[in-house]
Amino acid sequence: MRKREIRSWMMYDFANSAFATTMMAAVLPVFYYDVAAKNIDRSLATSYWGYSQSLAVLIVALLSPVLGAIADYSSSKKKFLRFFAYMGMTASILMAFIGEGGYLIASILLIFGTIGFSGSNVFYDAFLPEIAKGEEMDRISSRGYAFGYIGGGLLLLINLLMIMNPSWFLLPNALVATQLSFASVGVWWFVFSIPMFKHVKEQRHTQPELSGSYMSIGFKRLRMTFKELNHYKQLLLFLVAFWLFNDGISTIIKMATIYGRDIGIGANDLIAALLITQFVGIPFAFFFGYLAKKISAKRALMIALWIYVGIVLLGYFMTTATHFYLLAMMVGFVQGGAQALSRSIFGSMVPDHRHAEFYGFYGISAKFSAIFGPFLFAFVGQLTGSSRYGIVSLVIFFLAGIYLLSKVNIDKGKEQAQIVMVNEGVDV
Repeated sequence: MRKREIRSWMMYDFANSAFATTMMAAVLPVFYYDVAAKNIDRSLATSYWGYSQSLAVLIVALLSPVLGAIADYSSSKKKFLRFFAYMGMTASILMAFIGEGGYLIASILLIFGTIGFSGSNVFYDAFLPEIAKGEEMDRISSRGYAFGYIGGGLLLLINLLMIMNPSWFLLPNALVATQLSFASVGVWWFVFSIPMFKHVKEQRHTQPELSGSYMSIGFKRLRMTFKELNHYKQLLLFLVAFWLFNDGISTIIKMATIYGRDIGIGANDLIAALLITQFVGIPFAFFFGYLAKKISAKRALMIALWIYVGIVLLGYFMTTATHFYLLAMMVGFVQGGAQALSRSIFGSMVPDHRHAEFYGFYGISAKFSAIFGPFLFAFVGQLTGSSRYGIVSLVIFFLAGIYLLSKVNIDKGKEQAQIVMVNEGVDV
């Protein structure tokens, strides 16, 4: 039963990573630049994409901690996960109806799709400490990301074949194939989410009785958590570090393709390179889970972040499709590992009875960090007329995040969580 529950949990990563690859990273950015925003200035097209990303994650950032607190109190993580997942699926399918000049509608659907994707991940992540315990969290979290690479990569491969050879699929042209690829994301996401919804059981914790609506309860819990953060000093320090380096990671994921298009790299090369990222990422997600066991999760994460520093610096000088292919491979080396280890390190310092609430804070850290990167990228590109200056500015976030991460004592953070649980009368 437990193995089936773990596999079912990982299958949700397999399902929703299709949105991350096709919609956020590869196909939709090119479509937005070449088709939806065809009639506006090229640098503005890149900037509008960045602003749309920032607005979407701002909304999720404001919602995440409250929704996490509500989900913990009502034992309804799965219900909220399903709601946001369906929102993302629907937005993906509706994107198939966008044509030339429809950048405004495309931006709106991108915002709703991103809210659905990111909002559901708050609750999906909150299940990790419930299905995995202790050191196995690093391994299972890494496997989840590996499953995500497989799922997102497989659908992206199918979509790339459709776009490059539409006649193989009895489609009239590449535009129709691209639009169909958006709809395929929603269908794929729905079908492969079924094991998660069916087999993963939600643990129910006895919570202090609070009066009022779920929304008021959520805000009360949120205020309580803010007041209590001084009991989790190491967790808080890690969150600030994560906020910084995740800014760089999320911006690279969301802006790489449209950045490449802006400096003249062909659309098919961009999508193919990101497909390589997916399949390179599969073994390296497993590798970082293994590396965490050998040298510790923190040291393995530090290695990944230093590689990201190199990626950003090399990205500034990128001029050819070959360069983009090489950088895509480098991102594949570290992307899944960095995200999986961040998730498991955080989970190891969270009290057992408040998973969703604290993953709401994890979510707000991730989402607020994801606001400033794309916004800075868009603003600098609009200000200077060149997106190269935006990409190189990301090195600041990585260096600051690495410095703060070096100060985090994970063992002490685990002890702090245990002490709070004992003080609150929770069985440990």
